[in-house]
Amino acid sequence: MITLHHLDQSRSFRILWALEELGLDYQIKFYKRLPSFIAPPELKQIHPLAKAPVMTDADQTIAESAVILEYLQETYDVEQQFKPQDKVDQLQYRYFMHYAEGSLMPLLVMQLVMNNVPQNVPWLIKPIAKKITAGVKGHFIQPRLKDHIAFLEDYLAQHDYLAGHFSFADVQMGFPLEAIQSRISGTYPNIAAYVKRIQQRPAYQKARLKEQNLG
Repeated sequence: MITLHHLDQSRSFRILWALEELGLDYQIKFYKRLPSFIAPPELKQIHPLAKAPVMTDADQTIAESAVILEYLQETYDVEQQFKPQDKVDQLQYRYFMHYAEGSLMPLLVMQLVMNNVPQNVPWLIKPIAKKITAGVKGHFIQPRLKDHIAFLEDYLAQHDYLAGHFSFADVQMGFPLEAIQSRISGTYPNIAAYVKRIQQRPAYQKARLKEQNLG
């Protein structure tokens, strides 16, 4: 039996969504974050780094979103629906599977951390913390995010999905693109249209409903 060890407010939703796309039988074990926002110690019993997402299947424990998605596709996607067969599309599939966490998410996480720093330092140094974080965001994070958003806007102007038809590359990229919409000021019509497109999938909606009913 597949078990998804699902940490709230995490990237575990990708795996929940993929399991629904595949129509597999699975169970969910839910873990709630501590007040400090870290994962509870129980998750370390599954993976020593308390990683999320993490999935177990029989005697295997698998962590990292892209690795889990590739495992699910290779093991259970018998009709090859969720990985393109065309060689050009396969290259794009691999690119976006790695790009999501290798290039885009580090900037979004750094932006989130910089936003939270001033709220978590002694009041005496808050003005200094605000100046430092504003400098990091203004001179490093935001210019790079601007380039990434422009790249994605241009790409999605020409493609309904990231690698030909809908694939697990779209599941992998859904999380950071939703984060851009919710966290980054600005209007990005092609990203918005893409996010709406993937959110309309029945499996996505079923996974969101299950997630809302956890805990």
